[in-house]
Amino acid sequence: GLYGERTGTLSVVCNSLEERSAVMSQLKLIIRPMYSSPPIHGSSIVKTVLTDEELTAEYYDNCKEMATRINAMRVKLVEVLKEVGSEHDWSHVTEQIGMFAYTGMNSDMCDELTSKYSIFLTRDGRISLAGLNDGNIEYVAKAVHDVTAGKSITSS
Repeated sequence: GLYGERTGTLSVVCNSLEERSAVMSQLKLIIRPMYSSPPIHGSSIVKTVLTDEELTAEYYDNCKEMATRINAMRVKLVEVLKEVGSEHDWSHVTEQIGMFAYTGMNSDMCDELTSKYSIFLTRDGRISLAGLNDGNIEYVAKAVHDVTAGKSITSS
C-alpha cells in the first residue's frame, strides 16, 4: 500500500462561505492523522547516509558549510543594516545561532515587510537567514531599515 507515502491532491468547490466553512472543518479532522504519520522517505535517506562512512563525512561537511554560511549572512545583515543607516542595536541578531533570527520587529513591521517588500517572516519577527545571500541582503536590510526607522524594536 501507500502507508507512509504522500501523493495526490484534493480540490473542493463550494457554493457558499457556510459550505466552505463546513468542508474545511471536516477536512481538518481528516488531515490531522495524516500529519501524525510522516512519510517514510526521510528515515530511509538518513539510514543510507549514516551507515556509509563517506556519506556521513560528506553530510557533516555540508552541515558545517551551511552553518558557516548562515552565520556569515547573520553578521553581514547587521553590517549592512548599519551601512544603510539603521541606528538600532542589532547585536541580538548576531548573538543568536541557527538558521532563524528573532529581529525584534513587531507584527505591524512584519506585515509591512511582507506587503510592501514581499519579505516573508513570522509576525513575531522571526526570519529565516538561510534565504539571505549576497544578491539580496542589501534589499532585505534596506527594507528592514525602512519599516523600523524611528520605531522601537526589542532585543530579546
